[in-house]
Amino acid sequence: MTRIVILGSGFAALTTIRRLRALGVREPVTVVSPRNELVYLPSLIWLPSGERSGEDLRIPLARFFERHAVHWHRGSVLEVADGGRRVMTDTGEVHGDVLVIATGGRYLRKLPGIEHAIIPCEGVEAAESIRDRLAAMDGGTIAIGFVSNPDEPGAVRGGPMFEFLFGIDTLLRRQGRRERFRLVFFNPATQPGQRLGAAAVAKMLSRMRALGIETHLGHKPLRFEPGRVVTEGGGFDADLILFMPGLTGPAWLDGSALPRSAGGFVAADASCRVPALEQVYVAGDAGSYPGPDWMAKQAHQADLQADAVARNIAAELRGETAAHGFRTELVCIVDALDSGMLVYRSGRRNLALPRMRVFHWLKQRFEARYLKAYR
Repeated sequence: MTRIVILGSGFAALTTIRRLRALGVREPVTVVSPRNELVYLPSLIWLPSGERSGEDLRIPLARFFERHAVHWHRGSVLEVADGGRRVMTDTGEVHGDVLVIATGGRYLRKLPGIEHAIIPCEGVEAAESIRDRLAAMDGGTIAIGFVSNPDEPGAVRGGPMFEFLFGIDTLLRRQGRRERFRLVFFNPATQPGQRLGAAAVAKMLSRMRALGIETHLGHKPLRFEPGRVVTEGGGFDADLILFMPGLTGPAWLDGSALPRSAGGFVAADASCRVPALEQVYVAGDAGSYPGPDWMAKQAHQADLQADAVARNIAAELRGETAAHGFRTELVCIVDALDSGMLVYRSGRRNLALPRMRVFHWLKQRFEARYLKAYR
């Protein structure tokens, strides 16, 4: 029997498992990850308001693994060797015939003083810290911003920062204390969020002006200090700093002989294969893929890449040509607690629908539907 090893237990890894089984692949699958749980990152934006708790977003995977006949190897990846046939972890080695790399990326922490900022999408603890800090504040300045990986500009996750910005504004208004706070959005681009499309950017900047949210745009952040953001265009005081740095590949790549992109990700072709290696694939944020410059690092794109990986593995096991590609598509709802703006981009189509309450409800419904497969 062909042994399939999947590194990670996030969106790309779990979708690969589901699609493999749906395609009739019954070969043994081993998942390597430090925890057998899924953290539903898209809903971290609702933690500061109390609409979600940490436990709502931590989904145990033991029953999911059992249903799909998956063996879970608890451990963190240290190195991949022998062309992907051997994986070293902090709890022993795992051997396989097919390797799927889906460990996700990591945030660049090179900016001086980054310890003075909260990186919201690092996980539940970070979002809970935002909740607790907001609750303890009587007023002050909240700074929210993001940057990309300078060596791979597409390695950025800016959408959630717009959501934290608008969500915090809505929360403070609900609490009747918005007038005691100054909200400042900062970004090195003059038109931030271009991957969403020009129309979406224009709508969000217009919304910031309408809500009295200040902007500090077109200036590269230089450092953070206790209570201060410093950029090339000057600095400003901030009592709470939320910052999303650019993404790069997982740390264990440094000790592995795998091809890498300029930004530090696992290099992949249009079929999610790792070049020059047999039966080694990558899906999700760990990889760098050919495609348009607006291709997003988001869960939806990871799912599309995972589907291509599963189809290619199934084809190989049948002795067929494995050349399935993935669809490049950006779909997101920029949520603000009481409403949302739907953004869609694919090929020549780019839509940014007006802000409506129904999109907030739709995002909640999607969460429930998506997680139903794992609960």
